[in-house]
Amino acid sequence: MCRPRSQPAKPPPYSTPSSSSLEVRNNQAATGKGVRYYPGLPLLDYRQYAPPMFELSGDSTTITSKATYLSANAQALSTLLQTLVTVPPKPQILVQGTRGRRVDFAIKMNLMSLLVPTDPQDRLDYLRVVRRDEMACRGGGAQQPSLQPDVAGGSLRAWCERFVADTANIKTFQLERVVANLDTSWLEGQLRSLVAATGYNGHVTVAFPVTHCKVLVQSPDKVNKFFTSVSALFTGKSKYEVVKAVWPFVTAKNNEQGRKCIVQGEKAWWEEWKDPIKYAIVTKRHGYVTNEDKLECIMESKGRA
Repeated sequence: MCRPRSQPAKPPPYSTPSSSSLEVRNNQAATGKGVRYYPGLPLLDYRQYAPPMFELSGDSTTITSKATYLSANAQALSTLLQTLVTVPPKPQILVQGTRGRRVDFAIKMNLMSLLVPTDPQDRLDYLRVVRRDEMACRGGGAQQPSLQPDVAGGSLRAWCERFVADTANIKTFQLERVVANLDTSWLEGQLRSLVAATGYNGHVTVAFPVTHCKVLVQSPDKVNKFFTSVSALFTGKSKYEVVKAVWPFVTAKNNEQGRKCIVQGEKAWWEEWKDPIKYAIVTKRHGYVTNEDKLECIMESKGRA
């Protein structure tokens, strides 16, 4: 069971706290310049999901920039990435029931608010840079994860400097935002049992998609997109996938001792949402299950029959 913390949160001992993240939050709290907050939504600087000179992919997973300065200036790239780690990805649950080609229901739940406590000082997000003994795409023309090349110091700035110095015709640097310690297996079991209890006899799928989870900086097209794509076939890409922004759902995996919630644990969340989810399934919803559904279940007992 998750219990409230009695002392300020600390990141895991193997992690590196994002000092820039704390600085950004403190500056926002002190000045509030340019930051717009929305009642009922997590306290975040939502501008970081669509920074200048970036484009969002059609599936909403990745923002990409080919801005020249980001491939040529290590300080600019490092500073940008340190800012972009201050917002989380958007984890979701998708439950779908089908019979043949007919989709009977397709419901979504947004879990992003469970990564962001009300008090910014209670956040446990951190910046994680690849270790020396960890397989990863490290540039140098390699397309597959490797232990080489290594970078002295292993800091974000050091990797940005190596990326900028890389002379490959095509090179990419990726920041990935990940959710840690969410027990998707337990949640899937609860959801499948709930659907079965409604008497539904179609095919059920349960997925946990995550959007807004990647930031990709790519060297600019030297001539045009066609030339770049053809060049990639013969010379390959120099890929850097060495840094992650980690957003824990809880402090440890399920059933581990000392497990503490960031906002709310899986069991508490399930008790609040199982009735709205059930109501959405039996009414063949296509769309999100929201707080309005929860309110109707509380006030009108929907989903409990």
